[in-house]
Amino acid sequence: MKTKNILLVGVGGQGTITAAKLLTTGLMEAGYDVKMSEIHGMSQRGGSVSSQVRYGDDVQSPVIEAGTADVIVAFEKMEALRYIDYLKKDGKIIVNDTEIWPLPVVIGAKTYPDEILETLKQKADVQVMNASGLAEELGNHKVTNVILMGAVIKSMGLEDIDWQTIIRQNVKEKFVELNIKAIGVGMDAV
Repeated sequence: MKTKNILLVGVGGQGTITAAKLLTTGLMEAGYDVKMSEIHGMSQRGGSVSSQVRYGDDVQSPVIEAGTADVIVAFEKMEALRYIDYLKKDGKIIVNDTEIWPLPVVIGAKTYPDEILETLKQKADVQVMNASGLAEELGNHKVTNVILMGAVIKSMGLEDIDWQTIIRQNVKEKFVELNIKAIGVGMDAV
């Protein structure tokens, strides 16, 4: 199998790295050669976070080069725009329709860009989701990441992996059922 590239991008605290680790674990359990890398940046202060997951028969590097991502999963709209150059020509963007203002916007030094979704749609195949809203409907905003993970699983044709077991083995027991529901919501939303 040719190597596939998934780029997960967001803001610190959104669970981007957790989603990447769950994806990596599931892909390894399914027998793929998997490499993952993560960049935290100023994540603890609301800065940009990216995780790169590459899988296939023989993956040589964990790094996704510009123009090679099969899918970008953006946990926040502006992060999708920031990383769009990593998407390959026929790639797809799954974007959570939410805004998290960076510090320069919060203090009034900059403005949050208008028309982000329209700009993205002019450049790529974009699936817009209200994953944050779906998470709130489930009763916990912290499962937004797992909802988005479910969307990428469906988009990449990875539904045959036993994701429920992956969740059961890697999530605190009191959150297992909620996360299993969240992954299903994400798969159904695509």
